[in-house]
Amino acid sequence: MSRKILGVIDSDSYAKWGASLLAQLGPEWAVELVTVDSRLAASDSQLAFALAGTGFRPDAAPRATLSEIIEKLAAEGHDAVFVSTSGAVSEAVITEITQRVKPRPVIMTGLPGISTPAKYKGLFRRAQADLFVLHSHREIREYQALAAQRGVTHNFVLATLPFLEHREAEPLWQGEPDSIVFAAQPGVPNSLTERRAVVGWLVQTALAHPELRVVIKVRAQAGERQTHRERHPYAELVPQNAPKNLVLEGGSMVSHLARAVGFVTVSSTAAIEAISAGVPSLVLTDFGVSGTLINEVFVGSGLLGPSRDLIAGRFRQVDPRWRQDNYFHDAGDNDWQSRLEGMAELRDADILPSRPAKRRSRGGPLRRAWDRKRAFGSYDHTALGYLAALIGYPVLSARRALGSLRKPVAAPAPHIDEVGGQPSEPVTTPVARG
Repeated sequence: MSRKILGVIDSDSYAKWGASLLAQLGPEWAVELVTVDSRLAASDSQLAFALAGTGFRPDAAPRATLSEIIEKLAAEGHDAVFVSTSGAVSEAVITEITQRVKPRPVIMTGLPGISTPAKYKGLFRRAQADLFVLHSHREIREYQALAAQRGVTHNFVLATLPFLEHREAEPLWQGEPDSIVFAAQPGVPNSLTERRAVVGWLVQTALAHPELRVVIKVRAQAGERQTHRERHPYAELVPQNAPKNLVLEGGSMVSHLARAVGFVTVSSTAAIEAISAGVPSLVLTDFGVSGTLINEVFVGSGLLGPSRDLIAGRFRQVDPRWRQDNYFHDAGDNDWQSRLEGMAELRDADILPSRPAKRRSRGGPLRRAWDRKRAFGSYDHTALGYLAALIGYPVLSARRALGSLRKPVAAPAPHIDEVGGQPSEPVTTPVARG
């Protein structure tokens, strides 16, 4: 039976994930992509890099407003829609589908990349979706436990991180590997002091290894948006007198890993790509190991280590015992495609269960318009959205001002290492050459 699914994408990371996952569907599924106009929507260049190797051309993901997407779903009778967008946008898109598309398609959503430790906001905003995609047995366990604790019913399904398998059609690099690749993230680490420290370590690495390129691999150029806000871009922190072999580049991670002798990050999902590609890696621990830094997942992987290992060029391979529970499970464990087909059959029989929103705010259509306006900002052009903004933003400003007056001044808290539960030294692990 022929089926149709529409993938709705926005930021660079969600575009890459959404397209890569949908590319795995069999020929019985006709797949379309659309880029929803939002504040975080990928630029044309970001979209080209995100879709590289997925089988989708950038022009196969045209831009459309939320209203245009809803009209398309209502008119064309898609069996399913994959909402691969950032949190607030996901909530708005899913709400509009459940309210305005009858009969509604199966709604699949989820989180790209490393999603542990589990966070409630991701569940809350996607509560009305039929299927919630995660990428490891560990993530499934953590999110099931959190959902049960918070009274949210979700159908979690398992998929291998889709970009671990696809590779470019043509060889990307013909010579010997010649680069150390640092995967930058917009929000980790977040402070200016910490990000300057990272740049300093990369400068020292470039000086220590003049025969190698030390690449700061960024995900956005000046003015481009990302899933998470980047307050201090690395491009602005590299000193003018930096070594010539320290370079800042964009592009696809696949192409950079093809010429890498070593990979380093603070916590990027690109570390999983590096493991898959067999590139010796290092996850920095100088700022600690915590849920906030999104590097707890690497405890037990053998990849954690301090910046002195980076400067010395000491990278390592992942511990095989860590792999099975963390992103490298057997492909036969994946159930997202069979569960998607099962939900589509329920839709065929007109018995697809309704899923209530977790948000219980009063206000009806005006409240939904306010949530949508906050998610989309100037990209929401509905009359009700403008009315909601006219009422809501002054109220929000007043509440924030009142809250700041009531907020007590607290003494700075010591850094807590969430693995050991103690404030003090960063976590480090013994280093072996990889």
